[in-house]
Amino acid sequence: MTVLALAIGSSGFAASRIADDVDTEDIRRIPIPEAGAWGECQELLLEVASGGEVTDLGIASAGPVDMAAGVIAPPDIPEWRTGFGIVEAARKLFPKAAVRLALDGVCLAMAERTFGATGAVMDSLAIDVSDRIAGGVTVGGFALVGRTGNAGHVGHVLVPGFDERCACGGRGCLEAVAGGLAVVRWAREQGWSGTSVPELLDAARVGEDIPAAALGRAGTALGRAFASVAALLDLDLVVLGGSLAEAGPALWKPLGEAVATHARLSFLPGLRVVPSRLGDAGTIMGAGVLALAGAAAG
Repeated sequence: MTVLALAIGSSGFAASRIADDVDTEDIRRIPIPEAGAWGECQELLLEVASGGEVTDLGIASAGPVDMAAGVIAPPDIPEWRTGFGIVEAARKLFPKAAVRLALDGVCLAMAERTFGATGAVMDSLAIDVSDRIAGGVTVGGFALVGRTGNAGHVGHVLVPGFDERCACGGRGCLEAVAGGLAVVRWAREQGWSGTSVPELLDAARVGEDIPAAALGRAGTALGRAFASVAALLDLDLVVLGGSLAEAGPALWKPLGEAVATHARLSFLPGLRVVPSRLGDAGTIMGAGVLALAGAAAG
């Protein structure tokens, strides 16, 4: 039995062969190609499968997704933006495999529940803030999926006090303020000369004003969004991962201040925001949980 996990993100594909313990030490990653995305993706899957007969495949994808149809439309893969039938394509590649698809944030929530910081609580938010924002909500111990499979799109929660245009076409979305691409863009508009999130984090650590200010406003936006989501769903724990979570006090201090300012209802003072310990493997680990859950059920 060969079980695979595939994660489709904003910057690339990741795949891994999954054992019972969802060991992801051998994750293979490739950047998103300029063309022929499925061709590159299937080569990656075949390489990871190593000739084994694939019986189960779990796919975590950036949204929007249509779980019922098995279609994804990630914004960072131009040829898939209008919809790509990833489940049908994967079944053709592995005819004997059960293929299961979920939003990246849903898989992230499953991974945090199984291996990370939310295993001891019933209700939580798991969020990854990297180039873009992925989020998943757990309520009553189960990851929320939603009507179409898109529950947990916290990156498109509206944040008071901000009006930046978002890639989705709206304005004031959390991702348009606190996503890594947006943070770098804002810093460059203020005169900073860097071009990437790692550069911005390094510049903030050595005290450069503009990168620090960019992270500060991102932290404020995140804290406001977390307080809103916690009030809506009665949560007491948020787990924050992704590249921006490594920013240190420049992000975490204003984030904490915003949570303290806005999480004021009687059931919210205990709201905690903690760093994820899953690193950059959370989403694919969740895809592995998805695959193994189906294998166990089968």
